[in-house]
Amino acid sequence: METGGNGWGNQELEYYTDRRQNAFQQGGNLVIQAIQEKYSGADGVARNYTSARLKTQGRFSQKYGRFEARIRIPQGQGIWPAFWMLGDDIEKHGWPKSGEIDIMENIGKEPAMVHGTIHGPGYSGGKGISAHFSLPGDQHFADDFHVFAVEWEKKAIRFYVDDHLYATRTPADLPKGTKWVYKHPFFLLLNVAVGGDWPGNPDSSSVFPQTMLVDYVRVYRRVTKAR
Repeated sequence: METGGNGWGNQELEYYTDRRQNAFQQGGNLVIQAIQEKYSGADGVARNYTSARLKTQGRFSQKYGRFEARIRIPQGQGIWPAFWMLGDDIEKHGWPKSGEIDIMENIGKEPAMVHGTIHGPGYSGGKGISAHFSLPGDQHFADDFHVFAVEWEKKAIRFYVDDHLYATRTPADLPKGTKWVYKHPFFLLLNVAVGGDWPGNPDSSSVFPQTMLVDYVRVYRRVTKAR
């Protein structure tokens, strides 16, 4: 787990803690819970919201394969759940040179839409190469579990929701002169942010606590059969 309340480069409002109030297991699910409360960390940073940010850095990383999670996301203005990946060389090369693959992001004011994005040097932050998937009719992602996945190969990253392919990214999609940085292992992250540049801040319509339920996270590797 990562802790801290420094805004995480996005002007986020939460303090990520390692407390059981913010991340725990219940009924077979991982629960990540964003709470509206006054909290001061050991670093002296004070925030009005807490949440949790879990990562596999130093424990698990993989190059290529299928990465998926079955998740029921929260909703509401200012709520920002995510299931994503970072290059495991981030401490050596920094971001965005290490690369980032956002398997699923949602901003609470768009309850029927999720986004899949890649970030690298020259196409990061607001210039990330993104696509979105929307549920039909009046369905919301917070109403039920959905499977969010990427299938990552040497020169392709494919984005799925419930096995619906909605975007494929290849080196041909990159801005001219930029680099495809998806050739090394990445680790996984799960978090629920509160506020920030993209979702905006909570308002009078926002309800807390907000919870993200994670049924499972699975990673597959392609096996080539010997002839």
